[in-house]
Amino acid sequence: MLLTVFNILFVIIAIAMIALILMQRGAGAQAGSGFGGGASATVFGARGSSNFLSKATKWLAITFFAITLFMAWYAVHRANPNAMDMDLGVMGSATPAAPATAPGDRPVPPAPAAGTVPQAPAADAAVPAAPTVEPATESPQETPQTN
Repeated sequence: MLLTVFNILFVIIAIAMIALILMQRGAGAQAGSGFGGGASATVFGARGSSNFLSKATKWLAITFFAITLFMAWYAVHRANPNAMDMDLGVMGSATPAAPATAPGDRPVPPAPAAGTVPQAPAADAAVPAAPTVEPATESPQETPQTN
């Protein structure tokens, strides 16, 4: 019930803010006043509407953000008070410890001491030679070209 009232108030304030912001003049609006739109043409008096509209917009914005923060706080703290007691299924169970050995049941070698450079393995005398590729005996077929 409380959240519904705040949602309705939230929408009304948002619409009022949009209307007030659209009614305000931009920074370049003063240049047009030299061509006949003097202070007598304003609804809000000789000073214009900038003072009233800017103050109204400021207070609507403060109210808008206050309602937003309250609704967020209300949604987090009041929506589900038993959130910590929920059954999370698989995600709630503890993760198993990582195995102590590498795949294939081989032990993990110890890390080298600090400041030492690891040595490359010794080269074997019986290194196999690269396989030889025999050249093709047939010449490749030429593809006919059409014009």
